[in-house]
Amino acid sequence: MSEAADSIDDILHPTPGNPAPANYSAGYFTGHRGTRLRYGLFRSGMSPAIGTIVLMQGRNECIEKYFETIRDLNAMGLWVATFDLRGQGGSQRLTKNPRKGHVRRFSDYERDLEIFLEHIVLPDARLPFFLVAHSTGALIALSAAPRLSNRINRMALAAPYIALSGQGVPEGLIRSLAGLASWTGFGGVSMGTDRSNRPFEGNPLTSDPKRFARNIEIAAAHPELTIGPPTARWLHETFKAARRVSSQSHLTRITIPTLILAPVLDAIVPYAAQEEMSRNFRAGQLITINGGRHELFHDRDIYRAQGLAAIEAFMPGQDGGFGLSETAA
Repeated sequence: MSEAADSIDDILHPTPGNPAPANYSAGYFTGHRGTRLRYGLFRSGMSPAIGTIVLMQGRNECIEKYFETIRDLNAMGLWVATFDLRGQGGSQRLTKNPRKGHVRRFSDYERDLEIFLEHIVLPDARLPFFLVAHSTGALIALSAAPRLSNRINRMALAAPYIALSGQGVPEGLIRSLAGLASWTGFGGVSMGTDRSNRPFEGNPLTSDPKRFARNIEIAAAHPELTIGPPTARWLHETFKAARRVSSQSHLTRITIPTLILAPVLDAIVPYAAQEEMSRNFRAGQLITINGGRHELFHDRDIYRAQGLAAIEAFMPGQDGGFGLSETAA
């Protein structure tokens, strides 16, 4: 199921302003329906390791974008296992146009995660296993969570994509148009504009100019890792998943103790939606990041450090740290 490369440098792409963590291996594995997915396994220098973080990215992200965060997690004594979602980063594209952000079925994402856990993480990483996810990755984690309780001990979900704002038109209209396009055979049509060259001023993602510039430099050095606007099908599938995972019936089926890291100034996923979900999420605990923006792990230190500190306190080895056992019972 996995395939190593002769040179890791052929797989991952560190740059002068974005060095790779010290000790890692990388390769490809075969995801659902034969899709080729790129992964990396990053080992902590601490021994013994206290566990492994399975890191799930957001839309239009890649392993390289998380090098800094991976180093921080490694410094906590945690290994990190991550992969590029199908259709983006260094993973196989799903349409003839590699710029389209597409998925056929949202369940394809979940199946990829389960294959990754079974064939890469379980054989090669260190127990216990935790999950940290951002935005779309957090939506995937929420959707798959009822089936992951025997493999994942705890989760931390940053800005989970359960609603959408800041698009210039109401979410309801986008939802209707995306659904109509998907139902009438136009699911492959891109919706929205390409914002890859947006300036730092006024961006909704981060208040940190250096991290914003670093991520722009990664994309400029390796544009093949990036994608453009999502397709109607991608929007339709993720909207359906967001509505489903936010329901009381789904949330009660999640027994994994979970932190929701909610940036208050998130202009992509409204804070109010994250707060509302937490009220119905018995295994969940809301951690409010006042002043934080959508890309918490790429935001200014004052906000980013709060999220990392919560993860460090919440994801110990088997014998320590605070927990949510009473909440999740």
